[in-house]
Amino acid sequence: MEIAERTGALALKIRKHKADIETEEATKNAFVMPFISTVLGYDVFNPAEVIPEFTADVGTKKGEKIDYAIAHNGQVQLLVEVKKISEPLRVEHASQLYRYFAVTNARIAILTNGETYEFYTDLDSPNRMDAKPFLVLDLSDIDETLLPELAKLTKESFDLDSVISAAGELKYIGQIKRILAAQFKEPEEEWVRFFTSRVYDRSFTQRIREQFVPLVEKAARQFLNEQVNDRLKNALGGPDNYLVMPSDTAVPAEAAGAKTRDNAPAEEIKANESDIVTTEEELEGYRIVRAIVCSEVPAARIVSRDTKTYFGVLLDDNNRKPIARLWFNRSKKYLGVFDENKNETRIPIDRIEDIYHHADHLRKAVARYLAGPTTAEPPAVSELGSAY
Repeated sequence: MEIAERTGALALKIRKHKADIETEEATKNAFVMPFISTVLGYDVFNPAEVIPEFTADVGTKKGEKIDYAIAHNGQVQLLVEVKKISEPLRVEHASQLYRYFAVTNARIAILTNGETYEFYTDLDSPNRMDAKPFLVLDLSDIDETLLPELAKLTKESFDLDSVISAAGELKYIGQIKRILAAQFKEPEEEWVRFFTSRVYDRSFTQRIREQFVPLVEKAARQFLNEQVNDRLKNALGGPDNYLVMPSDTAVPAEAAGAKTRDNAPAEEIKANESDIVTTEEELEGYRIVRAIVCSEVPAARIVSRDTKTYFGVLLDDNNRKPIARLWFNRSKKYLGVFDENKNETRIPIDRIEDIYHHADHLRKAVARYLAGPTTAEPPAVSELGSAY
């Protein structure tokens, strides 16, 4: 399995069982040890590789322990301190890591609550752990651009020099991205003032501030959606081949007498490209579906296609292999799942995370496609209640 699949599988496990974990010890057993073993590839049962309750005397502090030390080629390279998953990570949690970092050979320290992993090194002062992490991996919302760097810390591809050389750039890029994300979500006055001054010539009064705060928020959301939508369209080679009916029911173009991209085209009927807007909710739903089914196939084979009425998730970019449809462009959300005859049932969901409750149906759909050829296009379906 590639590292993206391994992290995705662990992320799914965390989502399913997070509510059941109440202690630090349970966090270690349920989430941190699987991270060390399945994601990083170290043998947690080999004391020459993974040393639990690692002890090193630090000044006047004797017998103080850190949760795990990870060795590579006989040298301790990574230190891991664990807090319980229900507790957000804070700088004071890193006190033991600071002390141990100075008295061991380790160049990487990891602070985690099982879901968020903060990676530290000594960029600012040699042999002294930095106050801020150079990499933050959040398994509740995986930033896939970080996975190649994470791979360099795995047993099979360990490359400490490369990690350290990239750490400075990663540290500041990561911080900037988190600042941008916070500003897009809830812009501060300086951020609002900056954009307002570019489009409004008069004084920045309290009234003007109140007027422009929602405008900046809305512009930021629209900009992000447009960027994501453009990338998806480029990746898919154009808009979806669906005829959009006035009744808000999407009918495959083939059923209307045209051919889909999987056949020689006769007369393509497409949704108006400018009318398709991919929302963040749809992208989040797509990421959840992909995380679920990547236990069956590589994540690269899971492809999305947005239409005017629903957001489709396909295997191998093939209309004949639908995994799910996300009917989110309405007040009531539905998850469309398919049976062995390609009949679709729309299941009402209240939150995007409810998709996880129907993971078995999604995995079974993929398993059926892997088991044998498919011939029929998925039919359109009227809104139904849950049949499962």
